[in-house]
Parts: sequence; C-alpha cells; structure tokens
Amino acid sequence: MPETWLALMIGNSRLHWGLFRGETLIDTWDTNYIDADTVQQLAKCENIGDFFHLVNAEIETDISPWELSPIQIAIASVVPAQFMVWQNYPLVKIITLEHIPIKALYSTFGIDRALAVVGAGSYFGFPALVIDTGTALTFTGVDKYKNLIGGAILPGLGLQLATLGQKTGQLPQVEIPKQLPQRFALNTSEAIQSGIIHTLLGGIRDFVENWWQDFPQGQVVMTGGDRVIIQSYLKSLYPQLANHIIIEANLIFWGLSKIMTTTNQ
Repeated sequence: MPETWLALMIGNSRLHWGLFRGETLIDTWDTNYIDADTVQQLAKCENIGDFFHLVNAEIETDISPWELSPIQIAIASVVPAQFMVWQNYPLVKIITLEHIPIKALYSTFGIDRALAVVGAGSYFGFPALVIDTGTALTFTGVDKYKNLIGGAILPGLGLQLATLGQKTGQLPQVEIPKQLPQRFALNTSEAIQSGIIHTLLGGIRDFVENWWQDFPQGQVVMTGGDRVIIQSYLKSLYPQLANHIIIEANLIFWGLSKIMTTTNQ
C-alpha cells in the first residue's frame, strides 16, 4: 500500500474523495464530476498541493503540499461514462467486484453497495446490514460467513420528493423537512412530505426488524448523504430501533482501504 493515496468513489451524482495515509483516513470531501482535460492536468501535477487545488480539496493535514505527484488513486464507479475519463491517469487502481471478499455477488451488483458492506463488516463485524441513504436507498445484508443474503433498492428520500413534483401537473416541489412531519397533514406540501417520509421510515423499520429476526446479533449500519436526517426522523418515531443503528459516513472508504490492504500484501 502506498504511504499517501486517494480513494475515489464515483457516485450517481457526485465524486466522493478520501485521503489516506496508509490505512488511516485523514479527510474526505465531495466534488462535481470532472472532465478528461482536468484529469490530464491532474496527471501532470508536480506536487500534491496543485493536485488538491484542482480537485477542490480544502483539507488540513501534515502531508507536505510539495510531496511529489501524481498520487495513486483507488477508483470504484457506478457511472461508466465518468469512469472513462480516468483511463489515462498514470497511477489508477480500478476496484471491481472481483476484488470484493463477499460470496455470491451477482454480476450487476453495485460496487458502492459491495464496498459499503465490506467496510461495515470489517469494522463492526459480520453479519451486517447496510442501509445506504444516497440517491437510491439500498439495503444490503451479508452473513457471518461473508455470504450475500440479498437486499433491496428504492428511490432515495430526495429523489422521491423531487420526482413527485416533476412528474405531476398539480403537485408542488417540496423540500426535505428538518423535523419529522405529522402523519396526517392539512395541506398538500406537508401531505407529500408525510406520505413519502412515513412510508420510507416504515419500510426501514420493516427491513431492520426482519434482519434482526434472522440475525439477532447482526449489525445494522446506516450511511449515505441523508443518514443524519433519516436518523433524526427514526429517533422521533422509533427511538428504540434508532438507538441500535450505527451511523457511519465513511463505509465505502473503509471498504476501499480494506481492499487496498489485502491486494497490496
């Protein structure tokens, strides 16, 4: 494993970056997608300071900004077109399902889901159920023998709210509320919020309770961009359940670190 390296998860809507010193995650940040010309500039950077500037990284670290570049990047992607722009970067390690130490993965299984459950199991133990609250809301379960149990995919919270407003003639666009909306609303906007959020939370509870029926000692870990707001809703509605769900933002980076450690030994 290189002393200093970057993890890059190309997500459905953004790039997710992690800076590592060996196995230690130093900092994370998100950016918009970048084009092939910018990747070529990154490959020509003579030091890490210039590299960080191009990828909009505002981080505090003891790594010298004059440390030589290019820096090695471990990349996983769920967006093939964005992944293609990195083909000519000189120090890329492509992470695919072939690197994932989970059994019974099917060929179209999302690499983001696979890395998240590897990260959860590596740090919190298997069996593990990962709930990823990103653009899509996903459930991924793996048993103590690292066999894929299965999972589910549905539109995430933000996507559900946006789609209803975009695909109907009379319904308004609504925001994600800061507080759990009341179940029985008295206006259209709050009715949309109630319908989507309470149904989503009920679905999460059903999956988690079913998981614990089959794996009473199994971990449940929530990650993804909406994890904080969904956790707050769950605490308001199902506090006992919420108190047993681990919240962790960096599961995918932990999964990438695990893969980098095992494949570079």
